Amino acid sequence: MAKYLRTPAISSGIDELIREAKDRVYIISPYLKLSDQIKELLQDKEREKVEVRLIFGKQELNPNEMGFLQGLKYVRLYFSKNLHAKCYLNEQRMIIASMNLYEFSQQNNREMGILIDAANEGDKQVYDDAWKDIQSILHNAEDFAYAKVDKNEKPTTKAVEPKPAPTPVSTGSGKYHSVTALSKEMDISSKELFTRLERLGWIDSERELTKLGQAKGGQMRKGQYGDYIAWPESVIKEII
Repeated sequence: MAKYLRTPAISSGIDELIREAKDRVYIISPYLKLSDQIKELLQDKEREKVEVRLIFGKQELNPNEMGFLQGLKYVRLYFSKNLHAKCYLNEQRMIIASMNLYEFSQQNNREMGILIDAANEGDKQVYDDAWKDIQSILHNAEDFAYAKVDKNEKPTTKAVEPKPAPTPVSTGSGKYHSVTALSKEMDISSKELFTRLERLGWIDSERELTKLGQAKGGQMRKGQYGDYIAWPESVIKEII
């Protein structure tokens, strides 16, 4: 049966969820400010090759923190502008709580939460229903995987306001789009578009532009979070 959690139990429960995960970890919170403990746990999951997905709604990550997360191969970042939900889960258990994954909330706020265990027959349907909604949030979120952070950039503690995907740029050969913008033009998810681009050999497994991708018109551009690949609108038909 579902279990009620107070603030300390929510914090320790999230740590335990990450630590015990064998297949996946999903962290859904409008605000993300990772403690050293959470970073260490994510590094453990990286060594174990566990899929980690972080979905956030308020841009509070400084470049160094963003760089840390994007330096982990098995971590993917997603931005959902209307996100207000707070949910943390692995393949077996889930915590739905009022608490953001934010150090101030964990240390100063009075929070309430519920622990759901899919191993319990009474909890399984609740877990499955929430999981379906999480997939919908993920599908409609902006994939930050295209961004590459400059590791030489100086640290900053100033919060950065979220910005929309780069505006298409007109050139002699037509408009260019980021993967996020191009996926919206094609009405597919960014994740699916990355998969197609890799299958075509236009990007490699690290999502870097290949020589074939350059021949197809792919270009490196400067963005808010570093370099990203822009594609001409003309490639849509070929990708489809």
